[in-house]
Amino acid sequence: MPDHTHDSPGRKNPPVWKPRGDATSETFRKDPYEERHRPGSSTVCTECGVAFLDGIWKWPGEPPEGAERGLCPACRRARDDYPAGFITASGPFLRGHHDEIVNLIRNVEASEKAERPLHRILDLREADDELQITTTDVHLPRRIGEALRSAYSGHFDYHYVPNEHILRGRWTRDDEDE
Repeated sequence: MPDHTHDSPGRKNPPVWKPRGDATSETFRKDPYEERHRPGSSTVCTECGVAFLDGIWKWPGEPPEGAERGLCPACRRARDDYPAGFITASGPFLRGHHDEIVNLIRNVEASEKAERPLHRILDLREADDELQITTTDVHLPRRIGEALRSAYSGHFDYHYVPNEHILRGRWTRDDEDE
Protein backbone atom coordinates (compact mmCIF):
# COMPACT_ATOMS: atom_id res chain seq x y z
CA MET A 1 0.00 0.00 0.00
CA PRO A 2 1.47 3.39 -0.90
CA ASP A 3 2.21 5.87 1.84
CA HIS A 4 0.22 9.06 1.57
CA THR A 5 2.01 12.09 2.90
CA HIS A 6 0.82 15.56 3.67
CA ASP A 7 2.75 18.41 2.12
CA SER A 8 4.03 20.54 4.95
CA PRO A 9 6.43 23.32 3.94
CA GLY A 10 9.35 23.57 6.32
CA ARG A 11 8.90 20.13 7.86
CA LYS A 12 11.68 17.64 7.34
CA ASN A 13 9.52 14.59 8.02
CA PRO A 14 5.91 15.22 7.10
CA PRO A 15 3.40 12.92 8.83
CA VAL A 16 2.65 9.73 6.97
CA TRP A 17 -0.96 8.74 6.56
CA LYS A 18 -1.61 5.14 7.48
CA PRO A 19 -4.91 3.29 7.72
CA ARG A 20 -6.28 2.94 11.22
CA GLY A 21 -6.04 -0.83 11.01
CA ASP A 22 -9.62 -1.60 11.94
CA ALA A 23 -12.47 -2.54 9.66
CA THR A 24 -13.70 1.00 9.17
CA SER A 25 -10.61 2.29 7.39
CA GLU A 26 -10.29 0.03 4.36
CA THR A 27 -13.47 -1.99 4.01
CA PHE A 28 -16.09 0.52 5.10
CA ARG A 29 -17.95 2.36 2.38
CA LYS A 30 -19.32 5.86 2.85
CA ASP A 31 -22.96 6.02 3.93
CA PRO A 32 -25.15 6.11 0.80
CA TYR A 33 -27.76 8.10 2.77
CA GLU A 34 -25.36 10.87 3.68
CA GLU A 35 -26.23 13.90 1.61
CA ARG A 36 -23.94 14.57 -1.30
CA HIS A 37 -25.01 18.20 -1.10
CA ARG A 38 -25.77 19.79 2.21
CA PRO A 39 -29.38 20.77 2.75
CA GLY A 40 -30.25 24.45 2.87
CA SER A 41 -29.11 26.41 5.90
CA SER A 42 -32.32 25.43 7.66
CA THR A 43 -34.24 22.35 6.59
CA VAL A 44 -36.89 20.54 8.62
CA CYS A 45 -37.76 16.87 8.13
CA THR A 46 -41.41 16.50 7.22
CA GLU A 47 -41.61 13.08 8.96
CA CYS A 48 -39.88 13.48 12.33
CA GLY A 49 -39.33 17.23 12.72
CA VAL A 50 -35.53 17.10 13.10
CA ALA A 51 -33.86 20.18 11.61
CA PHE A 52 -30.63 20.76 9.74
CA LEU A 53 -29.24 23.83 11.52
CA ASP A 54 -25.69 25.17 11.70
CA GLY A 55 -24.42 22.27 9.59
CA ILE A 56 -25.85 19.38 11.64
CA TRP A 57 -29.15 17.59 12.15
CA LYS A 58 -30.60 18.35 15.60
CA TRP A 59 -33.87 18.59 17.46
CA PRO A 60 -34.91 22.22 16.97
CA GLY A 61 -37.44 22.84 19.74
CA GLU A 62 -39.37 25.16 17.44
CA PRO A 63 -38.92 24.77 13.68
CA PRO A 64 -37.28 27.86 12.20
CA GLU A 65 -39.51 30.13 10.16
CA GLY A 66 -39.08 29.85 6.42
CA ALA A 67 -37.21 26.55 6.68
CA GLU A 68 -37.09 24.27 3.67
CA ARG A 69 -38.92 20.95 3.95
CA GLY A 70 -37.48 17.53 3.15
CA LEU A 71 -36.64 14.12 4.59
CA CYS A 72 -33.69 13.57 6.91
CA PRO A 73 -31.36 10.61 6.18
CA ALA A 74 -32.91 8.52 8.99
CA CYS A 75 -36.45 8.95 7.65
CA ARG A 76 -35.25 8.18 4.12
CA ARG A 77 -33.71 4.94 5.43
CA ALA A 78 -36.97 4.10 7.22
CA ARG A 79 -39.02 4.86 4.09
CA ASP A 80 -36.72 2.68 1.97
CA ASP A 81 -36.49 -0.04 4.67
CA TYR A 82 -32.70 0.05 4.30
CA PRO A 83 -31.06 -0.39 7.72
CA ALA A 84 -27.39 0.34 8.37
CA GLY A 85 -27.16 -1.64 11.60
CA PHE A 86 -28.33 -5.06 12.69
CA ILE A 87 -28.07 -6.61 16.14
CA THR A 88 -29.52 -9.87 17.41
CA ALA A 89 -29.95 -10.75 21.08
CA SER A 90 -30.49 -14.39 21.98
CA GLY A 91 -29.99 -17.14 24.55
CA PRO A 92 -31.84 -18.64 27.49
CA PHE A 93 -31.10 -15.54 29.58
CA LEU A 94 -33.12 -13.43 27.14
CA ARG A 95 -36.25 -15.53 27.68
CA GLY A 96 -36.10 -14.99 31.43
CA HIS A 97 -35.31 -11.27 31.25
CA HIS A 98 -37.10 -10.22 28.08
CA ASP A 99 -38.83 -7.07 29.38
CA GLU A 100 -35.71 -5.80 31.17
CA ILE A 101 -33.62 -6.29 28.04
CA VAL A 102 -36.14 -4.54 25.77
CA ASN A 103 -36.29 -1.64 28.25
CA LEU A 104 -32.49 -1.36 28.24
CA ILE A 105 -32.44 -1.35 24.42
CA ARG A 106 -35.10 1.38 24.30
CA ASN A 107 -33.23 3.44 26.92
CA VAL A 108 -30.00 3.21 24.93
CA GLU A 109 -31.88 4.37 21.83
CA ALA A 110 -33.53 7.28 23.68
CA SER A 111 -30.20 8.45 25.09
CA GLU A 112 -28.48 8.18 21.72
CA LYS A 113 -31.33 9.81 19.80
CA ALA A 114 -31.42 12.79 22.18
CA GLU A 115 -27.84 13.67 21.18
CA ARG A 116 -27.79 12.25 17.65
CA PRO A 117 -31.27 12.44 16.11
CA LEU A 118 -30.35 10.33 13.08
CA HIS A 119 -29.45 7.31 15.28
CA ARG A 120 -32.69 5.37 15.70
CA ILE A 121 -34.14 1.90 15.91
CA LEU A 122 -36.05 1.06 12.74
CA ASP A 123 -37.47 -2.22 13.98
CA LEU A 124 -37.36 -4.46 17.03
CA ARG A 125 -38.99 -7.81 16.40
CA GLU A 126 -39.08 -11.19 18.03
CA ALA A 127 -38.34 -14.28 15.99
CA ASP A 128 -37.33 -17.78 17.09
CA ASP A 129 -36.44 -16.80 20.69
CA GLU A 130 -34.37 -13.85 19.45
CA LEU A 131 -34.71 -10.10 19.39
CA GLN A 132 -33.78 -8.74 15.98
CA ILE A 133 -33.07 -5.03 15.94
CA THR A 134 -32.37 -2.87 12.90
CA THR A 135 -31.10 0.70 13.08
CA THR A 136 -30.57 3.76 10.90
CA ASP A 137 -26.84 3.92 11.60
CA VAL A 138 -23.83 1.74 12.36
CA HIS A 139 -23.10 3.11 15.84
CA LEU A 140 -26.34 2.37 17.70
CA PRO A 141 -26.13 -1.46 17.39
CA ARG A 142 -22.65 -1.39 18.87
CA ARG A 143 -23.82 0.80 21.76
CA ILE A 144 -26.77 -1.52 22.37
CA GLY A 145 -24.52 -4.60 22.38
CA GLU A 146 -22.01 -2.98 24.72
CA ALA A 147 -24.83 -1.91 27.07
CA LEU A 148 -26.20 -5.47 27.12
CA ARG A 149 -22.75 -6.91 27.84
CA SER A 150 -22.14 -4.33 30.56
CA ALA A 151 -25.50 -4.87 32.25
CA TYR A 152 -25.93 -8.63 31.81
CA SER A 153 -22.50 -10.04 30.84
CA GLY A 154 -22.78 -12.54 28.02
CA HIS A 155 -20.91 -12.36 24.75
CA PHE A 156 -21.11 -9.51 22.21
CA ASP A 157 -19.38 -9.50 18.87
CA TYR A 158 -19.82 -7.36 15.80
CA HIS A 159 -18.33 -6.79 12.39
CA TYR A 160 -18.52 -4.25 9.63
CA VAL A 161 -19.67 -5.75 6.35
CA PRO A 162 -16.83 -5.34 3.82
CA ASN A 163 -17.44 -2.62 1.24
CA GLU A 164 -20.80 -1.67 2.75
CA HIS A 165 -21.98 0.86 5.29
CA ILE A 166 -23.40 -1.87 7.52
CA LEU A 167 -22.63 -3.23 10.97
CA ARG A 168 -23.87 -6.63 12.19
CA GLY A 169 -23.73 -7.54 15.85
CA ARG A 170 -24.83 -10.38 18.09
CA TRP A 171 -25.24 -10.52 21.87
CA THR A 172 -25.83 -13.88 23.56
CA ARG A 173 -25.97 -15.21 27.06
CA ASP A 174 -26.36 -18.94 27.33
CA ASP A 175 -27.24 -19.37 31.00
CA GLU A 176 -30.56 -18.61 32.68
CA ASP A 177 -29.15 -17.40 36.00
CA GLU A 178 -29.27 -13.89 37.34
